[in-house]
Amino acid sequence: MVIALQKWSERISPEQWFMISAFVVNGGNYLYNLLLGRILGPAQFADAAILITLLLVLSFVAMTFQLTVAKFALHFEGDFHHQFIKRVYNLSIGIGIGLGCIVIACASRLQHIFHTQSYGIFIIFGIATPLYFLMSVNRGRWQGNSSFTPLSMTYQFEMITRLAITLLCILIFRETPTIGVAVGMACSFIAGMFPFKKYSFKRITTIKLPAKDQKLLLHFFLYTAFYELTQIICNNSDILLVKHFFPDHESGLYASLALIGRVVYFVTWMFVMLLLPKVIAKKKNNEDTNAVLMKYCSYVIVFATAVVLGSFLFPEMAVSMLFGDAYIAIAPLLGWYALATSLFALSNIFVYYFLSLDTYLPVYIGALGGILQIVLIYFFHENLYQVVYMQILAMGLLCIVQTSYYYKNV
Repeated sequence: MVIALQKWSERISPEQWFMISAFVVNGGNYLYNLLLGRILGPAQFADAAILITLLLVLSFVAMTFQLTVAKFALHFEGDFHHQFIKRVYNLSIGIGIGLGCIVIACASRLQHIFHTQSYGIFIIFGIATPLYFLMSVNRGRWQGNSSFTPLSMTYQFEMITRLAITLLCILIFRETPTIGVAVGMACSFIAGMFPFKKYSFKRITTIKLPAKDQKLLLHFFLYTAFYELTQIICNNSDILLVKHFFPDHESGLYASLALIGRVVYFVTWMFVMLLLPKVIAKKKNNEDTNAVLMKYCSYVIVFATAVVLGSFLFPEMAVSMLFGDAYIAIAPLLGWYALATSLFALSNIFVYYFLSLDTYLPVYIGALGGILQIVLIYFFHENLYQVVYMQILAMGLLCIVQTSYYYKNV
């Protein structure tokens, strides 16, 4: 039996192991969210959801560094490669410290805006922010080399540490359990840096990258940063606006809805991780890249369709099983929210495809979709139903425009 299992494991490619690992990591992250929802209850879970949302915002900002390193790690060789990696590490640390200081300085203001019980959660989050940027650069180096096994391990270590430490800290900080949530997140950033891809931080000769490469690198970095900002808007503006406009109980209900409905986005994100290096490699070899895109689009469509149908057919069962009867009032909105997330996930894969090909117009299209969502929710938020319907409208239009752009330029 052991020999049979060994032979079976040998037939699984590193890419397939990464996909399996991604499902495990997403399952662990969902378990983390579900346990928080059940342990804390709707009101306190609303505060925890703000921290989770800030983590998502941070992940999108840091993803700019990860994708840039993944794209250009193999582009540069020798001293140019070392110079590139050194610059990215220095820049990521600088931006991480800067953003962390901003969060710490605005901690009391953030508490007032989002009506949280403590501003200490923002201070802890700000202190840990630079670690997340280092973690993302390390992941970019593994991703760029298509080293999916160690890349998978960094996500697994982060997930397992966050789950275990958070549950322990909630028991310790019984009066203010969200402090425990913040401490758990901070510890997970440290764990997520392992395995660390070795790099000599010794002083190396400073050399200037060729002007053509500098321009290409700068364009990709800026456009990726711009699109990650767009993703922050599309993925998190609804939770932040709901937390601002609605009472804590309703905000907690909506947070549970978002975490269930976004399973489509979080699972399909692994396809983006696999898509990027494959498209870049095929472009470098002057091979057709459309087949790669269609392959991963079909995966997204099949998975999204299954989740949306399940959410429409069994909403109460899903909410009750995952978060408990205290959240059952939000069940009628589950299918609609899953639909909005699915439309965004599909449009998102087109954007990263074009980013891999150094085509940037879809980035602007995505930005307009994110702005439209904020504007619609800001002016139309009489109830949670209206908030979700506005997202379907914005993400539906975004998906139509992105797919139309692809077929026009195929």
